[in-house]
Amino acid sequence: MALGDAKLSLEGVEGQAADVGAQEDHTQRAQWLRAAVLGANDGLVSTASLMMGVGAVKDDPKAMIISGFAGLVAGACSMAIGEFVSVYAQLDIEVAQMKRELQTKGDGAGADRLPSPVQAAAASALAFSLGAVVPLLAAGFISNYKVRLGVVATAASAALVAFGSVGAVLGRAPVGRSCLRVVVGGWAAMAVTFGLMRLFSVSAL
Repeated sequence: MALGDAKLSLEGVEGQAADVGAQEDHTQRAQWLRAAVLGANDGLVSTASLMMGVGAVKDDPKAMIISGFAGLVAGACSMAIGEFVSVYAQLDIEVAQMKRELQTKGDGAGADRLPSPVQAAAASALAFSLGAVVPLLAAGFISNYKVRLGVVATAASAALVAFGSVGAVLGRAPVGRSCLRVVVGGWAAMAVTFGLMRLFSVSAL
């Protein structure tokens, strides 16, 4: 009887360990997805704001598109480098911790879960680029100045709603409130950039 109870207890512990491992994997995937959504949101807002700012000064569609593309490239590179440096620092810390555990406990498990700086950098750059390409595609085929500005703002708003919804679902937050925060924040960034650049439109620019 005691042997059977011990066996059942061992199976229960193993089952709990498996559940914890599965939950940790799910949490890590959710964090990666949420980071990707935030990266895409950054790319969308920064590029749309940049294009709106240039559009406030010049009505040339080529200048607006080139500035947006330059913002995409610069932003993607910046995000990738920043993420690489950050994750590499985390990797150094975790490797050092594993070495200490190996020396004290003789257990070096967990090497397969170490973060990859290259993977993180690529994912960050890709997420930023996916968000930044939305206003570029929206403005790429429109020659009318006012219509182009309106389409960029509309496309950016629609994408902000989508990103806000996905972020809320991943973070288990109220969808409506999350979308409102994201959209209002994006509108504020575009409006401030457009307004400030509009003030400079009377200068030599």
